[in-house]
Amino acid sequence: MSSGLFALLDDVVAIAKVAASSIDDAAAMAAKAGSKAAGIVIDDAAVTPRYVVGLAADRELPIIAKIAKGSLKNKLLILLPGALILSLLAPWVITPLLMAGGAFLCMEGYHKVMDLIRPGHHDAHADAEAAPMTAEELEASQVSSAVRTDLILSAEIMAITLAGVTESPLWMQALVLAVVGLGMTLLVYGVVALIVKADDVGVALARSGTGIIRAMGRALVLGMPYFLKILSFIGMIAMLWVGGGILIHGLHQLGVHGPEEMVHHAAEVFASILPSAKAFMLWLGSAGIAAVLGVIIGALVDPLVKYAIKPLFSVFKRKA
Repeated sequence: MSSGLFALLDDVVAIAKVAASSIDDAAAMAAKAGSKAAGIVIDDAAVTPRYVVGLAADRELPIIAKIAKGSLKNKLLILLPGALILSLLAPWVITPLLMAGGAFLCMEGYHKVMDLIRPGHHDAHADAEAAPMTAEELEASQVSSAVRTDLILSAEIMAITLAGVTESPLWMQALVLAVVGLGMTLLVYGVVALIVKADDVGVALARSGTGIIRAMGRALVLGMPYFLKILSFIGMIAMLWVGGGILIHGLHQLGVHGPEEMVHHAAEVFASILPSAKAFMLWLGSAGIAAVLGVIIGALVDPLVKYAIKPLFSVFKRKA
């Protein structure tokens, strides 16, 4: 009897070890996928605060909470099941879809570059055509717009994640996608909430009694606009680097090896400038080339989307 109980306990321990190992594997895969999607996450954190600009201060956190809730729905209820269905029925579609998302990132990065050259160029027409709205309508419009943007960025995050776990069992793919989806949402919108409320914290500190604390508060208030600009610039570079890199690697997976080999060779030459930091220089060279290619690709994709894809989509939408 006792030997049977010990055997059962051994089985339980063995199952527990397998489960723990599986959880560790899922966590490792999620962390690896999250690092690959870092550029998109940075851009998401940089873009989202603009959706609460011009709204009442007491509505900032509720709006961010609504956007975060919409982001979770995007990831867990729409994108996760869709990704698993693709992985099960048509895994060959994943790389082309990932490349399409990479092209979109390049186009968005190109728009940001053009906005640096010609500030407000992309928003001018929209602002001119916008009709006056009540505070409630403006809030609903901002949340809706943010959730739509998040759907595209989240789709890219989930596609990058899925591309890294296609060889894993379906349940592991689901677990990793869920972990990444939940983790990224909490990270992005937690950071966004801190960013949005940082100036309020700065004002509160600036009104306190201690001189050093007041100085810190004033520095926080004055520094946040510059921080947001820096974060936005990093997000722009990251989008171009990630988008260009996705396209280059996607071509390699589809059998077109030339672009990736050329980038690697150019990065090797760049790294030879500073051999003592070869690994960093290799990464910097590859990322820099991918970002430049991202700008070029974005410039090519932009008119295609503007004059072909959007008009076609509008026609289908009217017929529907």
